[in-house]
Amino acid sequence: MAQLDTLDIVVLVALLLGTLAYFTKGTYWAVQKDPYASSFANGHAGKAGKSRNILERMDEQGKNCVIFYGSQTGTAEDYASRLAKEGSSRFGLKTMTADLEEYDYENLDQFPEDKVAFFVLATYGEGEPTDNAVEFYEFMGGEDVSFSEKSSDEKPLANLKYVAFGLGNNTYEHYNSMVRNVTKYLDKLGGTRIGEAGEGDDGAGTMEEDFLGWKEPMWAALASAMDLEEREAVYEPVFEITEKPDMNADDDTVYLGEPNKNHLEGTSKGPYNAHNPYIAPIAESKELFNDKNRNCLHMEIDVSGSNLSYTTGDHIAVWPTNSGKEVDRFINIIGLTERRHTVIAVKGLDATAKVPFPSPTTYDAVVRYQLEIGAGLSRQFVAQLAQFAPNDEIKAELTKAGTDADYFRENVYNKNYNIAQFLESMSSGEKWEKIPFSIFIEALHKLQPRYYSISSSSMVQKNKISITAVVGTLDTPGAPNIVKGVTTNYLLALKQKQHGDPHPDPHGLDYAITGPRNKYDGIHVPVHVRHSNFKLPSDPARPVIMVGPGTGVAPFRGFVAERAEQAKNGENIGKTILFFGCRNKSEDFLYEDEWKQHKEDLGDNFELITAFSRDGPNKVYVQHRLKEHAAEINQLLEKKAYFYVCGDASNMAREVSEVLSSIVSEQRGVPKQKGEEIVKGMRASNQYQEDVWS
Repeated sequence: MAQLDTLDIVVLVALLLGTLAYFTKGTYWAVQKDPYASSFANGHAGKAGKSRNILERMDEQGKNCVIFYGSQTGTAEDYASRLAKEGSSRFGLKTMTADLEEYDYENLDQFPEDKVAFFVLATYGEGEPTDNAVEFYEFMGGEDVSFSEKSSDEKPLANLKYVAFGLGNNTYEHYNSMVRNVTKYLDKLGGTRIGEAGEGDDGAGTMEEDFLGWKEPMWAALASAMDLEEREAVYEPVFEITEKPDMNADDDTVYLGEPNKNHLEGTSKGPYNAHNPYIAPIAESKELFNDKNRNCLHMEIDVSGSNLSYTTGDHIAVWPTNSGKEVDRFINIIGLTERRHTVIAVKGLDATAKVPFPSPTTYDAVVRYQLEIGAGLSRQFVAQLAQFAPNDEIKAELTKAGTDADYFRENVYNKNYNIAQFLESMSSGEKWEKIPFSIFIEALHKLQPRYYSISSSSMVQKNKISITAVVGTLDTPGAPNIVKGVTTNYLLALKQKQHGDPHPDPHGLDYAITGPRNKYDGIHVPVHVRHSNFKLPSDPARPVIMVGPGTGVAPFRGFVAERAEQAKNGENIGKTILFFGCRNKSEDFLYEDEWKQHKEDLGDNFELITAFSRDGPNKVYVQHRLKEHAAEINQLLEKKAYFYVCGDASNMAREVSEVLSSIVSEQRGVPKQKGEEIVKGMRASNQYQEDVWS
């Protein structure tokens, strides 16, 4: 037999490998595809290739109950998830949650009568749908709704059984209008509502108890309507957590807080939005208060080169990170200190379960960047945790707190506990090692961006966005814990670093301000822009009246700057009045020098009216100043002046609205009810605009 030389062997091996490649399609050496390469590339999780036909999706997964949600801050989504879990564990329903923007609605007329749809709907702003519910709301409320069957039936949704719960705030005029209007539309189209449409009130601070009080009679009505049998509820995880000992946290395929694959690979690109932040440099930052006990930040965020654009009156969203102090506390109390940097894979145990962040990741990264660990607790979650208590005594205590609303309020809610503080207190520091990590992903909100009214004018500085923010602190008498605002303290740490502090650490909170893998180093912050309807009139000659105490003055700084710029450009500017209030002229009079400059630019067309509540013998607020200028305000309103309010919704904004109604009534000699109707009409025509928060 002839000997094979080296070249022959090389050729034979090459032929063998080529043949193997052809028949195996490279299976044995292909690089494993990152499951998040497309779905999390720019933050659009789970949408690629998924059917928008909800009935098809339900049939594929064997579901008989879908919980749609319209959510802006994550609360409605959280309630939808909780309803899905409870429906499954207590009644054996085959449940799934569904983001309203991910499905079409034309085939709801074919919804099977042996299935049920839930609608958990938050009302955003002045009676508006949340961003992800706009298309659904416009479709269902259209004058000529066209469903797939295109029949002439006036009741096309006759087979649809549905349940509804709304999330609202009674400090807004259009309280819970989303759920009220949607139920009206569904009923008109022939839908059958099961139980009462629930309404939660964030303004009264009763959202959680409203939800809990609504769902029990709802479940009873649904069980009767669908012949369901209740069973003992046991914890059934939605997500599977798998530790990956063969992987290292430093591996470049492990997410350490990056929101999507492009950020992971260092190739972040737009469009930048609520799923995909821009890592923006902070161009400038400074302290606005002259008060050693309080902080108010002014920051200039540079968005040049990002294709992010804004118009005066919009909002900027800041993506925060949890403080290191609270991350450490959380990881320690559940016994993960030694494994905090262990790599884990998170997978939905059901095809419809949407993992809220990309993996593989680490325990530390999930707690630091993904979960709202600083928020208060729900009574339902406390009850759920009882089964994992370290001993029977603690279990009994949690069971009582989870079932007795008054006991919960006194011993949990009023103490301002976050989840880790609560666990520490209940067990006196003993570890809670039996709690499955999956329950935190299911029960805690995803860490949400915080929105701030932009305090600059896009006409004056289109590539820089200004933020004006008080650093938040909530100190409740009798509560053992002082709540520190997650995002504003994060921004304070960034400001401290920018001003030369080598170890910025406000209140000992220890933020990881350089971000995952130091990608935010050099004073950067993740942001995106949300557009708003809070706008100056298109005609600069139209008079405007603005009421903005404290940081409520933020958008009006942009408004006045814009009018000053228009005046410099030779435009005719209408009367521009700003009512501003704060505690003391010497401590927290925001942008005092700027108002003086704008007065020079605008002359008599600009008037600043101040209320310093603690400088005199009596407390004086912007509401009082409005009454003092009643005649001038009424005259301007009769000239179709726009009226704007920004700031606290629960007290200030409500009282300003009442004062304005009284001014109209008294100045025009009409009954009080007529004054209220006129102000209501101003709201409806967008002549009265609010940018307020609870």
